[in-house]
Amino acid sequence: MNVFIPDALLSYTGSGEVEAGGASIGELFVDLDRRYPGLRFRVIDEQDRFRRHMRVFVNGIQTFDLGMALTPGDEIAIIQALSGG
Repeated sequence: MNVFIPDALLSYTGSGEVEAGGASIGELFVDLDRRYPGLRFRVIDEQDRFRRHMRVFVNGIQTFDLGMALTPGDEIAIIQALSGG
């Protein structure tokens, strides 16, 4: 699967677009962490929830479900949300 990486995580991947696999979002992040150690922890917290400033989209649809099933042709985008006032 094609995974789009935000600028804030480029120090892990070295590229804004990488390949990874998994039957679910959770498995995808396990594979990403295997390839790019530490990346999963920057997106998913200790309670297995997306960190509040990170968003994940599958084929343009936002998800918060690590169990969401994926298919080989899916495109995943990790987005860093902006906050402030």
